[in-house]
Amino acid sequence: MARKKRGYERKRKGETPMPSEEEGTMLCVVRRNLGGGFLEVFCTDGEVYKAWIPGRMRRRMWMREGDIILFLPWGTRDMKGEVVYRYARDEVRKLMEAGLITEEFIEEGME
Repeated sequence: MARKKRGYERKRKGETPMPSEEEGTMLCVVRRNLGGGFLEVFCTDGEVYKAWIPGRMRRRMWMREGDIILFLPWGTRDMKGEVVYRYARDEVRKLMEAGLITEEFIEEGME
């Protein structure tokens, strides 16, 4: 009898999305969970935003403090936006090797 694959064993479909200035997306670190589908995130531009988790992601994956996410700001004065993608540990390692994020950025985002 075949066993059910766990979340970390599943393969992700397609390739890993990268931050893009054309789309306006950026990398962020989750600082804390605010509840009600919102997170407080620290982004690569040095700002703290309030990120909304869309329902399609909220029901399928958990967001924890210290996770690296792809974030799309809405461009409003209230510093809000939405989570586009949550990176897995191996994908975070690839982002570090590519030089997009550093260990210091992750530590600074957790303060």
